[in-house]
Amino acid sequence: MADQKSPVVTLTPSPTLDRTYFVKNLVEGGVNRAYEVGEELAGKGINVARGLQLAKIPAPGVVPIGNADPAVLKRTGSSSFLVPLWVDGTLRVSTTVVEYDGPTTKINEHPRPLHQKDWDAVISLTEKTLVDTSAKWLVVAGAHPEIIETDKVIDLEPLFEVTGRLGVKVILDTSGDPLRYWAQKGNATVMKPNAHELAECVGKDMKTLGDVIDAARTLNDWGVDLIMASMGVDGIVAVTKTHAIHAFTPPVKVINTVGAGDSTIAGFLSAVTANETEPGAYGVGFDVAGGISAAVQWGAAKVQQPTSGLKSIENLVEATVDLDPDRNRPLGEPAQA
Repeated sequence: MADQKSPVVTLTPSPTLDRTYFVKNLVEGGVNRAYEVGEELAGKGINVARGLQLAKIPAPGVVPIGNADPAVLKRTGSSSFLVPLWVDGTLRVSTTVVEYDGPTTKINEHPRPLHQKDWDAVISLTEKTLVDTSAKWLVVAGAHPEIIETDKVIDLEPLFEVTGRLGVKVILDTSGDPLRYWAQKGNATVMKPNAHELAECVGKDMKTLGDVIDAARTLNDWGVDLIMASMGVDGIVAVTKTHAIHAFTPPVKVINTVGAGDSTIAGFLSAVTANETEPGAYGVGFDVAGGISAAVQWGAAKVQQPTSGLKSIENLVEATVDLDPDRNRPLGEPAQA
């Protein structure tokens, strides 16, 4: 698939085997029996690539993957769109417990560390895939593993050098220390923190939509063109240096929130890669309003589905897009730094 032309390539530095257990009447500290168990090869970039396939947009996903389970691609139906770099070791496992009419609990293993030579090979494979597909967007999403030789997390700088040389826009979706570090570097075109991650990043609590916009503008000042801040029940606010746009949907029945952020990125890309705009549109040169409209629709679709990956984009709920959002609107879920 890497030779097929595509507007998007994804990179998942730390993939995971997602096992989801569906239970009724969970007893904490007791023995519970799942009425259904699901298994998916996942990780944020993989989920984005799989989601884009639903819109018939090919999006090859580069992924370093442990060779201890060589059948995992075929077993999980991932062979057709992933571009694997096989490395020594096992694949980490993430466990999700979905309670019937209840909350979702997720336990993630720590990312498997990589040898420096393997990370260098991942960057080379990503560059080759971008060139072969003529992609204009790269999604780098998920946890950042450590390098075995240095005990330091992977360095994305060589990757940004590649994308800068090729003229490729980068969507970076991460959290914690890597989010703040790379936000301050300002290399990415788009970053997609949730409200809590954004509050942590700028060190300020957020109680209103205006607080979110102001926090996002801090990242704009650091050099990031667009911040897509997901706010749970309040939808998404997209912020550039010149625009702030709020998009949301009517309330939906939430079954499983895992993967919702990845679905919003896929929805965003499904729109911006299809809709041509003027070079200076929204101050960034792509259709921000159309992008976040699709993003909230796809996110709403995901949370109504039980799997960790998006399975369908049929019957999407309607999105409301506000080009002049009310800064005083209180957040349904305030975020603490």
